[in-house]
Amino acid sequence: MNSLRLIEKDFSAFFRAPSEIDPQSLGISPLKQDLQRFLDPGKNPLFRSTDDMTYFTAHRGDRVVGRILAHIHRSSNERHQVNQAYFGFFECEDNQETAHALLSAAERFARAHGMTQIQGNMNMTAMQQMGVMTDGFDKAPYSDQVYSAAYLPKLLEAEGFSRFFPMSTFELILKDYRQELLITEKNAGALSGKNIRIESISKNRIQQGLADARVVLNSGFDKNPFFVPVTPEEFYFQAKDLSWVIDPRITTFAFQGDRAVGVAICIPDLNPLLKATKSKLSLATPWHYLQFRRNRKRAVIIYYSVVEDLHGQGIMAHVLNRTLLSLKESGYESVGMTWIADENKSSLRQMEKIGGVPMHKLHLFKKELQ
Repeated sequence: MNSLRLIEKDFSAFFRAPSEIDPQSLGISPLKQDLQRFLDPGKNPLFRSTDDMTYFTAHRGDRVVGRILAHIHRSSNERHQVNQAYFGFFECEDNQETAHALLSAAERFARAHGMTQIQGNMNMTAMQQMGVMTDGFDKAPYSDQVYSAAYLPKLLEAEGFSRFFPMSTFELILKDYRQELLITEKNAGALSGKNIRIESISKNRIQQGLADARVVLNSGFDKNPFFVPVTPEEFYFQAKDLSWVIDPRITTFAFQGDRAVGVAICIPDLNPLLKATKSKLSLATPWHYLQFRRNRKRAVIIYYSVVEDLHGQGIMAHVLNRTLLSLKESGYESVGMTWIADENKSSLRQMEKIGGVPMHKLHLFKKELQ
C-alpha cells in the first residue's frame, strides 16, 4: 500500500525529508541539532507558547515524501497589525495530492488559531531563510540561502496561493572586485569628521560583537518589510554557535567612538561542511571541520546594516568595502548575499556597482483563509 498519510511532529522524518524527496538536490539541510532546537517551542524564544507552531511530514510506505512547518509569529502580527500564520520548510514530491495534504494541514492550523491569511516560506522569521525559489535552480546555494524544487510554485498556485514580494540572492566573484567600485569621489570622505573607524571583529570580542550586531540590525532594518526587532534572547538563540564558525577577518564593524554604527556579518559558507557531514555531528566531524577550514573558498554575507540616524551618509560603502577586501586578502574566491527585495532599489544598485550577479529568484506565496 502506498497511500499517503500525514504524521505530526516526527522530527526524524522531518529532517530526512529533503534527502528522501530528491537525493540529488542542491539544497543543504541545517545542522540536525540546530533544526531540532529551532522546532522546539519550549526552547525557541520566538514562540510565546508551545501551541504557536507544529510541523507535519507526508509518507508513502516507508518513504518520506514531504514536510511543512506551520507557525505564528505573534510579535510580527502585533507590529504590522495583521492576522497571519506562516508555513516554512515546505518541500514535497512533485505530486498535487501530497502538496494539498501538507498545505491543508498548515491551513487548518492557521484557522484553528483565528488567522485570516497564511504565507511562506517563512522559515521562522524574515531574518532567517524565506521565500520559494522561482528561478536559478542550477546554482548551488550558500549558507542561509533558500533552495527549493522548480515545481513547488506550480503546486502552490494549484492550491490557491499567489506569489508576491519578489527578491533575489547574489554572488560576487572576488577577483573582479576593486575598491573604487564602492569608494567613489562622492563617499570617499564619509568617515572624516565623524569620529568613525572601520575594523574587523577580534576573537576576544565575538560575544560583545554579537550584542553590537543585534543593536545595529534592529536600528538599520527597522522600516524594512516584515521586520520585527530581534530580542537578545532570539538573537543569541540563532547565533549561539557562530563563535566556532566566524572568521574574524571577514566580519566588519563601524564604530563612532564606542558606539557600533555599522556591521557586515560575514561567515564562511558552511554548506560544503554540512554536505560532507550530512548535516549531522559524528566522530568524523572534527576531521571534516579541519578539511573545511583548510579549503574554504566561499563566504556569505548574512546581512549588512547601518544605524538609522546615519543612513545615506556613505558609511555602508566603507564597511562593505572592508569586508570584500578582507575576503580577497584571506583567500576567499566568492561571496554570496542573502535575499534583497526587488523594491530595495538602493541595495540592488549597490550589488550592480560591485559586480554582484543574481543567483536565485524567490517569491513569498500567500493565501486568504475563508
